[in-house]
Amino acid sequence: MSFIDLNSDLGEGFGRWSLGDDLEMLGIVTSANIACGFHAGDPLVIRETVLGAREAGVSIGAHVGYRDLAGFGRRNMDVSSAELISDVIYQIGALQGVARAAGTTVTYVKPHGALYNTIVHDARQAQDVVTAISEIDPTLAILGLPGSEVLRAADKAGLRSVTEAFADRAYTPAGTLVSRKEAGSVLHDAALVAARMVQLATEGTLTAIDGSTITVVADSICVHGDSPGATELARQVRAALTAAAIDITAFAPRAGDPAAP
Repeated sequence: MSFIDLNSDLGEGFGRWSLGDDLEMLGIVTSANIACGFHAGDPLVIRETVLGAREAGVSIGAHVGYRDLAGFGRRNMDVSSAELISDVIYQIGALQGVARAAGTTVTYVKPHGALYNTIVHDARQAQDVVTAISEIDPTLAILGLPGSEVLRAADKAGLRSVTEAFADRAYTPAGTLVSRKEAGSVLHDAALVAARMVQLATEGTLTAIDGSTITVVADSICVHGDSPGATELARQVRAALTAAAIDITAFAPRAGDPAAP
């Protein structure tokens, strides 16, 4: 692999509650997954993040989730198809409106939290997310876990699917993320994380939590913006990839740009 995208979950403050350093992270990543108000984010925070992404030349994605502000979108929800399709359309549309007013565009969708993990295996909810994207804007790419039901559904629907890996998360031997409820699920050693991401980009493999080697092919790497030391971790990941001759570039084009590789 000669190039890879770096994405981060941003715009997740709400009212007087601040989360992460969005402006600093926008100077490191190439794609911003911006909260759309259902798991986090309010109109002011969302607009400020969109404006920051525009100024930094960072691609904008809709970070859609369950309607769960209290649980930060990390609680599993058995919602109907009609409700989930409508909720995803609503969230994408809200971010598209803010982006349009700011003179930029939304180029992709990344599900958040419990919804992201659910549609790795749940074919019905995966199809609901794909249906929502297809109905509101089929030009949007969708970012997801390799081998997931949602990316299979996206491929069948003719949407552009983009695979991602998580820099600071541990993996199971099956190639899925270790639950946040389990010890060791989140990695905090920036040097270790950076080395893992170079291994991913150059060899297409990672070491799972049990010590086994798994194959992980990813077009994008997620560096979470809400963890302690998040920006320093992201900076070290970017520096290590650059030192390994991996170009850092957005997978989705910005408004007016030629298509990214």
